[in-house]
Amino acid sequence: MNQREDEMKMIYQLGIENRIPLRVTHNDTKINNVLFNDKDVGICVIDLDTVMPGFVHFDFGDAIRTFANSSDEDEKDLSKVSMNMEYFKAFSTGFLSEMKDVLNETEKETLAFSAKLMTFIIGLRFLTDYLEGDTYYKTNYPEHNLVRARVQFELLKSMEEQYEEMGSIIQNLT
Repeated sequence: MNQREDEMKMIYQLGIENRIPLRVTHNDTKINNVLFNDKDVGICVIDLDTVMPGFVHFDFGDAIRTFANSSDEDEKDLSKVSMNMEYFKAFSTGFLSEMKDVLNETEKETLAFSAKLMTFIIGLRFLTDYLEGDTYYKTNYPEHNLVRARVQFELLKSMEEQYEEMGSIIQNLT
């Protein structure tokens, strides 16, 4: 994980340099915070207590982390964990159909990276919670957060393997 240290600081550094703006962000755009109707069409985002200033990368990256994961967040069989590129492309297409004229060039250039960033951050959060005695996330068994962390880091590896394609998809959509 140490080899990722500088890379994972990139979005914050771009913000400090005013190359990407703070925006109103949800900051918890996982799939279970989308309300679906009886035809499985997303109709609105819920759980608005996390709305605050942030970078668009937080919302896009967290959405990809949950929407495009081929497995459950607590899958014990890591061979089932990967990022589904079809889902990545579908989400990116919908997102950018609404946002490409709003985002600046730096935001667009770093959008694919945000999936790796948020997956890494959430993996660290699960691992930290496990090491601290499971005080933040609700768990169903003693090693639940450790399993969750492993899933996130396996998903991150899958994203890294497909990162060039992710970037190409974003570039083609913008």
